[in-house]
Amino acid sequence: MALESAIGEVAIETNLKQFLLVLAVSLSVATLPQIFSWFRQIPYTLLLVIVGLGLAFADVRLIELSPGLILSIFLPPLLFEAAWNLKWSHLKQNLVPICLYAVMGVVISIVGMALSLNQLAGISLTTALLIGASLSATDPISVTALFRELGVASRLTTLMEGESLFNDGMAVVAFGFLVALPLGKAELAFQPIVVQLLTVVGVGIAVGSLIGFGISYLTQRFDLPLVEQSLTLVAAYGTYLIVEDLGGSGVIGVVTTSLILGNFGSRIGMNPRTRIIVSEFWEFLAFFVNSIVFLLIGDQVHFSTIGDNIGIIALTIIAMICTRAIAIYTLSSFSNYLTKSAIGLSEQTILWWGGLRGSVSIALALSVPASLPERDKIIATVFGVVLFTLLFQGLTVKPLVQKLKLIGDGPLRQQYMEFVARIVALKRVLDHLKTDQRPDIEPEFYRYQEALVKGGIEDLQLEINKLQQEYPHLQDYVTEQVRAELLAIEANTYAEFVKAGRLNKQLSPWLSEVVGASDEKVS
Repeated sequence: MALESAIGEVAIETNLKQFLLVLAVSLSVATLPQIFSWFRQIPYTLLLVIVGLGLAFADVRLIELSPGLILSIFLPPLLFEAAWNLKWSHLKQNLVPICLYAVMGVVISIVGMALSLNQLAGISLTTALLIGASLSATDPISVTALFRELGVASRLTTLMEGESLFNDGMAVVAFGFLVALPLGKAELAFQPIVVQLLTVVGVGIAVGSLIGFGISYLTQRFDLPLVEQSLTLVAAYGTYLIVEDLGGSGVIGVVTTSLILGNFGSRIGMNPRTRIIVSEFWEFLAFFVNSIVFLLIGDQVHFSTIGDNIGIIALTIIAMICTRAIAIYTLSSFSNYLTKSAIGLSEQTILWWGGLRGSVSIALALSVPASLPERDKIIATVFGVVLFTLLFQGLTVKPLVQKLKLIGDGPLRQQYMEFVARIVALKRVLDHLKTDQRPDIEPEFYRYQEALVKGGIEDLQLEINKLQQEYPHLQDYVTEQVRAELLAIEANTYAEFVKAGRLNKQLSPWLSEVVGASDEKVS
């Protein structure tokens, strides 16, 4: 017993040292863009992959990356943070193309890659299907971060994030079925496939909804930011584990829970200060997890096995790019036919080229049972394709966005909002000077401070007027900001009534209905 205890303590100490080493390296990489300006041209996640590749080339292995580690520990917080920040109103407006990409896009991707590998490379259909399923899950983290930096339209970000959130679930479901098929645990027939799909997705949505709404109403009873923050963390991991144990899709469950908490629970159960605390917590956690995951992806590469399968990897890359193009352009055209809101050709091109593969693909490939033949070939192929998408496609997305002239006026808007924030802050300072004058301080001091603040407000107002004159279209952005503030005030008021028990449900925003109706009359 004492020997087992000592061995356990040594194992824990070793794992802790490995974790601290990974953390130290990843955080060191985070400081590179601040020291060397050239590194700012490379998205942070891709920089981590490059550093990881350097460590792998030097045969420095930080830690062994297991599929369970990614799927059970790393994936839930990444999914939760993405869905927490995804506005339901934006998602609802783009639900048709997102569902088409996430469902039909996954099917096209798997079938296209599998047939290409089977017919052109002579790979067995089982192996080809597993490679296709592993690579059908997209990972747009670095691309969406680039979108926000460049000020790309929010709709394009919503399409990429929404597709990724839902196609991760579909890819995991498809992969699980394809793994069970050669093991004799699944039947290749239309009815069993549909029943399994509906069961897996239904369990995920049902459990996710139950936990999401349960925590939403629970947080109405108290105002404890740290407790509410902890509840969201428990919800992310708890939902994933419970849904997986019940035979559902943990990915779908976590996304459902987070969408409810981010769009409903945070409104009726959290005051604005708590919402900011929780959002900042998840922003930090996503940065923390991404730093580890992308570094380890590069560090786990074995160059010899990739070299041995370079032909298959090249064919898979071509098949993946072609099937992605077929899926995006075809399904976008179908979506444009079904809905009034069209997705332009430039946006479709970015959706096609920005469909990177990442941690989920790696985890699925690593989870292939050792009893299946050609497991090493599957892992090597998936690793090679993921590296191509991250390094080549990831580094060329920015020039493509610039070439297609999709860069918005993000920097201009940021500058405008900085001026507005300063004016609001200085006006509050001015109000404080007028209402809270201490008797032990000379009135002249207050008059001098008041004159300084008023002068600062006037200078800032001149800068704002100058911006609006030089960029007339900025007025539309200003109008949108004011409208969003008014809608937030209305929604928060309803939430206060619900929290106080004076209403039993959250009312739909009256302002949005009135404004929408007036906009339709104007158009």
